[in-house]
Amino acid sequence: MQTGLRNTLVLLVRTWLVITLLFSMASVPESASAALGGDMESVDADQTALNAAEQIATSSDSYTVYELRTPAGTVVREFLSLDGRVFAVAWKGPLLPDLRQILGEYFKQYAEAAHNQHGDHGHLVIRRSDLVVESSGRMRAFSGRAYLPRAMPQDLAVSDIQ
Repeated sequence: MQTGLRNTLVLLVRTWLVITLLFSMASVPESASAALGGDMESVDADQTALNAAEQIATSSDSYTVYELRTPAGTVVREFLSLDGRVFAVAWKGPLLPDLRQILGEYFKQYAEAAHNQHGDHGHLVIRRSDLVVESSGRMRAFSGRAYLPRAMPQDLAVSDIQ
């Protein structure tokens, strides 16, 4: 691929990601139900807000995974501990889900870190003691995960959050 074309594509993807982030920040009210850090009611709220079909994908001794499929084909998985708290979310699909909705109260930290991060514009990694977010993508192919390290069950590996 020619360098000029590659640079143009990188710029287009970066611009599209920034516009998507800004749109999601502006289009959803502050009172949106939290998913990450929320409870089972927030999973139900996310299902409604994303206009998604829900199904229980996996259940273990220490957590349950709820899978939400949006009409556009994006899959969002929400991981709930036995005490009913959402400790992780993951997404994959042709469109970014509403990150304000699925990150809930942690969205502001994500948005601030994303704004301040430089480097590869198709990939974002935020690592804090209380929050980890990994997001990557290009047009029609987005994926990511966010989790609360202190709330993770011991029998779940980070690599299993997908």
